[in-house]
Amino acid sequence: MEYRIIRKDAFCFAGISRRVPMQFTGINSAISELERSITKEQWAGLRRLQDTEPREIVNVSYDSDTGFMEERGFLTHMIGVLTEHDDIDSQFDKLQMPALTWAVFPNEGPFPETLQNTMASIYAVWLQSADYRLASSLSFSFTKMGEGSTAYSEIWIPVVLACAESEN
Repeated sequence: MEYRIIRKDAFCFAGISRRVPMQFTGINSAISELERSITKEQWAGLRRLQDTEPREIVNVSYDSDTGFMEERGFLTHMIGVLTEHDDIDSQFDKLQMPALTWAVFPNEGPFPETLQNTMASIYAVWLQSADYRLASSLSFSFTKMGEGSTAYSEIWIPVVLACAESEN
């Protein structure tokens, strides 16, 4: 699988969050509804906060009822940006992130299938043979729609070197 390793300083996710049903395949209509609910003023506020890579609108899913292991229950989904700003407006939810190492997986193809298949392959294939293990933190992704249903996406997974994890 194609990937790159990036080290990032501490940052914050800032965005709009909502509890949505867990869904492993297809477009989650509750997430689409969340995106449509974000006002023009909120989008402008998020873009003003956006000051660290990747400078994209990101999706962060967390706090799953099933630990992301089963397609049932709910999770919290945020649509937002990465920022190093401290003065984040109270209209936005905030998730503080420590400095971490990230494995970044670019993918391009039919949306959302390519993104979802890449995510599944990261856990089922890449992590089984990589020199890295999951760090205890949140992953995120972004998607840029292209022609028709084709999209370019990146999935950012927090990782630690496997040998470094065993030394702690």
